[in-house]
Amino acid sequence: MLGRYDVGGAEQAQAGIEAARSVFDGTDWSVTPEVRSRALIEIAERLEARQHEVALMLALENGKRLLETTWEVGAAAAMLRHSAASALVHTGGRASTSTPGMLIDSEPEARGVAAVISPWNSPVYLTIRAIGPALAAGCTVVAKLPAQTALTNNLLAQVIAEARSLPAGGVNLFTESHRDGAVHLIESGDVDVVAYTGSTGVGRSIAAACAAALKPAVLELGGKTPLVVFEDADLDVAVPTIVTALTLMNGQFCCTGSRVLVHRDVAQKVRDRLTRAYEAVRVGAADDPASELGPVVDRSSVQRIEQIVADATSYAKVLVRGGPITDGPLSNGAFFRPALLEVDQPDVPIVQQEVFGPVQVLEVFDDERDAVRRANATEYGLAAAVFTQDRARARRVGRAIQADGMWLNTWGRLTDEFETAGWKQSGLGLVGPHGLEAFQKIKVYAEGLTAHR
Repeated sequence: MLGRYDVGGAEQAQAGIEAARSVFDGTDWSVTPEVRSRALIEIAERLEARQHEVALMLALENGKRLLETTWEVGAAAAMLRHSAASALVHTGGRASTSTPGMLIDSEPEARGVAAVISPWNSPVYLTIRAIGPALAAGCTVVAKLPAQTALTNNLLAQVIAEARSLPAGGVNLFTESHRDGAVHLIESGDVDVVAYTGSTGVGRSIAAACAAALKPAVLELGGKTPLVVFEDADLDVAVPTIVTALTLMNGQFCCTGSRVLVHRDVAQKVRDRLTRAYEAVRVGAADDPASELGPVVDRSSVQRIEQIVADATSYAKVLVRGGPITDGPLSNGAFFRPALLEVDQPDVPIVQQEVFGPVQVLEVFDDERDAVRRANATEYGLAAAVFTQDRARARRVGRAIQADGMWLNTWGRLTDEFETAGWKQSGLGLVGPHGLEAFQKIKVYAEGLTAHR
């Protein structure tokens, strides 16, 4: 046992709302960007100082390899610094004197109390990715964090509490194993904006609830990332990248490369290389430097993923069966060996549904048009990758695929300097430089410059 934690709910959510509302309404937090910037930098410094401690706890709780959780904590600190800069840069609106005798100008104002609901797969980064812009915009925050990473949540709360420039009650975190507190946040009239990262189904419910109150919602939802491999692709680059796209975060990533679309001319080479790679993946503990794939988050997830793969064997060709580890020392954990299945058409459950585990599907296409048709055949539009040495084709196909994040001859490259926005059923709203605007509203002033006679 790693430790114990207090389970929160609607009561803790309400206490957080009241504290956040008190700070927003009763202090100058929302109108002092230099203070907000300083607070964000302080949180970043304290998170960096405890990076190893937080990363190790996260690896032990959710199963990601320590290398990955260390990156996550570092990326969260970088996001805080980016938000700190944004607090100072995004302070002005526009001004115009196009009408004689009249000055018209605008300025952004913070919306108020922001509710943040985060998932367990990257709880540090995804929580900070919402909290950082919300604080930079001048909002105060109540965040519901997942029970699967409760002890990591506690460490994050300690880090935030150490920021002296942040008013007590400016950020409020609670951990929940059910949904009462999250629902209370969404439905509360004292919450002005909601930021949620998670499944598409839950995202739709949140969007509907927010729409009833005309409350803005920022949603980053599910994905089914296609990796398109053309006949001229450098397979020495493409194949290792595809393997990483499946095994990183143990396949529990919204941008996991869960679909491989490969041109018929190189299909057999890709099959053979991926088969050998997945059969050789070293599965092991998250804190073991030799591990290439850690455990999924819990045993119920192992059972869920295994059932999905078992059902798919009725219509898919099994290239690598994978599955739960049932013998040896790893049998006591939540370990799942990577699986690779091949299908002819995309209208099957293993293609259409997000698995959220180390399971990959291979499809063969005949030409560029067929590749685009298959890539766009799901309701998701979060990310995609194209592998080809023809740069014109890479851009052409990239434009045709209906997804926000488009990687060309690479995968998984994310940066705070550019936006993330799910297309189709993968999200609503922007994360990134313009993401701060979701936490602001605009007020327009019209001022007469000449006296009336």
